[in-house]
Amino acid sequence: MNNMPELKIGVVAVSRDCFPESLSVSRREALMKAYKEKYGEVEIYECPICIVESEIHMVQALEDIKNAGCNALVVYLGNFGPEIAETLLAKHFDGPKMFIAAAEETGNNLVQGRGDAYCGMLNASYNLKLRSVKAYIPEYPVGTAEECADMIQEFKPIARAVIGLSSLKIISFGPRPLNFLACNAPIQQLYNLGVEIEENSELDLFEAYNNHAEDERLPAVVKEMEAELGTGNKKPEILLKLAQYEITLKDWVKEHKGYRKYVAIAGKCWPAFQTQFGFVPCYVNSRLTAEGIPVSCEVDIYGALSEFIGTVVSEDTVTLLDINNTVPADMYKEDIEGKFKYTQKDTFMGFHCGNTASQKLSFCEMKNQMIMARTLPEEVTQGTLEGDIIPGDITFFRLQSTADGKMRAYIAQGEVLPVATKSFGSIGIFAISEMGRFYRHVLIEGNYPHHGAVAFGNHGKALFEVFKYMGVPVEEIGYNQPAGIRYPTENPWN
Repeated sequence: MNNMPELKIGVVAVSRDCFPESLSVSRREALMKAYKEKYGEVEIYECPICIVESEIHMVQALEDIKNAGCNALVVYLGNFGPEIAETLLAKHFDGPKMFIAAAEETGNNLVQGRGDAYCGMLNASYNLKLRSVKAYIPEYPVGTAEECADMIQEFKPIARAVIGLSSLKIISFGPRPLNFLACNAPIQQLYNLGVEIEENSELDLFEAYNNHAEDERLPAVVKEMEAELGTGNKKPEILLKLAQYEITLKDWVKEHKGYRKYVAIAGKCWPAFQTQFGFVPCYVNSRLTAEGIPVSCEVDIYGALSEFIGTVVSEDTVTLLDINNTVPADMYKEDIEGKFKYTQKDTFMGFHCGNTASQKLSFCEMKNQMIMARTLPEEVTQGTLEGDIIPGDITFFRLQSTADGKMRAYIAQGEVLPVATKSFGSIGIFAISEMGRFYRHVLIEGNYPHHGAVAFGNHGKALFEVFKYMGVPVEEIGYNQPAGIRYPTENPWN
């Protein structure tokens, strides 16, 4: 995928001067050996500065990992560690950082071979707070070489997201459609996150689109679309316009990304889009998203932001769906009850008009947007990619700014069931344990809009840590509570 941060992690071992330096040396060597044996040598760099014990060593290590091109840092406490030097290293490193510590190896060497990193991690965390330095600390940050190697691997998606956000620009076109306040949110938090935003009129986009009418690249893009759609190419007459729109967006990204490295788009798709452009942009949105440039519908800026986070965390295509409709009782009884572990209230349909990438659909066809075609000529509503979403594990999530400018997020893991939807659009039957209560006490109580980002696979753990690292208060990260654990707003006599 394009539009993705490339990660290089620098590992720096530290040592307190009154503890055996040899412990940090040997433990660092064991950690690097364990990581490379398990995960390969890609994306990790061992700082050769012997051990950081002092502020001078800190400066030397910082320069070394910068020169090596590292954009993420792991501070490894081989023993108790120098709380000042190690936290200064984190403070002055421009990028995501993690702190981990070495466990003791054997009960036969607890005199000269005892490192006390378990204790040192406490002082490290205290000093990080004193200096207002953000750092990722795993749930249990002390471990063997193999366990610490696993921790570094779990740090990678978090680091990618933090790096990506620091160089992200969201390009939007047009205000939210009329009577569509749900996706209208204050943008101050984007700047707080280090994200830039460029807001444009759809007239600007329409002018750029018209300027691409004779673009020599059009036939090649049409052929790509024909190959992708195969037998699902039910609207061949619209492909040339869609290709023109795709080239327009890609050129806009190149010309407008400025000094930023990564881009997401919050696009306009109604009400005047269809009548003026002569199509709907859903299929093009799906293609760019599959390439790593997420495109949200209905100028949903925080939806685009959420999609981008999901893309870099999962290193996979994501989608943006409405939390849309209930599963009818007869359908539940016929296709779900007794076959899966979910109650009817655990299930719902996630839907959008046709923006999900073809590789995330069990089958697909190019169609017209049925909802819009109820009030518009059918020929201007063509361009959706319809089909049932592939079954399997998913993570439904969203990062949102509240009406009063605060950050809030939710995460829920579940699955798309292998059950035919019998409906239209890009759609799937989703199942999330205790969804009914989550819907009421997180989504409704938290005033979230109906759009949610979908990452394919279980990515809740990484997303939770990303949101924490970004500064979302833990109490503002909602998730589906297990049965028997009450939400703060839940009626205890329910």
